[in-house]
Amino acid sequence: METDDLILYLGEDWSKVNALIRSVLHSDVGLLDNINNRLLRNSGKMLRPMLTICMARAANGGVSCDGTLRNAASVEILHNATLLHDDVADNADTRRGIPTLMSELGAVPAVLVGDFWLARSVGLISESKHLSWGLHEYARTLTDLAEGEMLQQEKAFKADTTVDDYLRIIHCKTASLFMTACRAGIKSVDGTDELLDAAGRFGRALGMAFQIRDDVLDYAGDSSTGKPVGIDLKEQKITLPLLGALAASEHEKEIRKMIQDIPEHPEYCEKIHNFVLENGGVEYAGRKLEAFEDEALAALEAFPASRDRDVLAYLVNKNSSRRT
Repeated sequence: METDDLILYLGEDWSKVNALIRSVLHSDVGLLDNINNRLLRNSGKMLRPMLTICMARAANGGVSCDGTLRNAASVEILHNATLLHDDVADNADTRRGIPTLMSELGAVPAVLVGDFWLARSVGLISESKHLSWGLHEYARTLTDLAEGEMLQQEKAFKADTTVDDYLRIIHCKTASLFMTACRAGIKSVDGTDELLDAAGRFGRALGMAFQIRDDVLDYAGDSSTGKPVGIDLKEQKITLPLLGALAASEHEKEIRKMIQDIPEHPEYCEKIHNFVLENGGVEYAGRKLEAFEDEALAALEAFPASRDRDVLAYLVNKNSSRRT
C-alpha cells in the first residue's frame, strides 16, 4: 500500500479534511493568502491527520464524524505552524527540498504566518463538542513543543545530551503531537477510556520511532530524497545514532568537545559523521526504533480487528523503510 492507496482508502474523509484546511487558512490579506497557498502546495506526508481519521474509524466501526475531520485538520495545521517556527529557530534554508519561508522573506513573516496557522488550528477545535478536553490536550502538546525546543537548544550549547535527555526531547517535539492526533480521533467519536489510553500509547510509540528514523536518515540517508543529510551535526544536535556510537567508544569526551567547537571548525562534522558510522551508532538507533515500533503494534491489540487497525499497523511497519 502506497500513499496514493491510503488517500484512496480514506476517500471522502480525506477530501473533506483537505478542503477544511484550505478554507480555514484563507485570508483576504493577499500576501498571507499567497504564502498559505504556496505552503499547502508543498505540504508533507500529512501522517498526523491520517492517524486521527483511522483511529476514529477503528474505534467506531469504520465511521468518522465532523469532529474527527476538524481534529484531523487541526493537528495538521498545528504541525505546520511549528515547522515554520522551527525554521526560524534553526535558521533553516530548505524544508522538503524547497526554500523555507524564513530563507525567502525572513524571520518576522515566518513567525507571523506560523502564529496565524496556530490560531486557525485552535479555532477549529473551539467548535468541538469536546472543547474543554481539546483545549487541555492541545495546551499540553504546545507546552511540550516549547519545552522540547528549549531543552534541545540548551543541550546543543552544552553538548552534554544524554539518552534520557534525547528521549525527552523527541517525546516533546514529535511524539506529543502524534499522541494528540491519535487521542483526538478516539475522543471525537466518544471512544472508551481504554481505547483513548491505547491510542495515546500507540501515538507516542509511533512518534518516537518516527523521529528516531529521521535521526537515522540524517546519518544514513542521501540527499537524493530532498532531505538534507548531516543537518543535526551542523546544528550541534546530539541524536540517538551519535549517542549509540559514544556509548561504544572511549573517546566520548573528545567527541563532545568537537561538537562544541563545530561553529569554529565545521570540518569536524565529517569526522563525527564517520565516527558514528564506524562505531555502530546507526545500528544502535535502529534497535531502539524497532522497540518503539513493537510497542506501537502492541497498543493496537486493544482495538477490534478492522481494516483501519490494519492501516495503522501498516503505517508503523512502513516507518523503518521510509527514506524521507
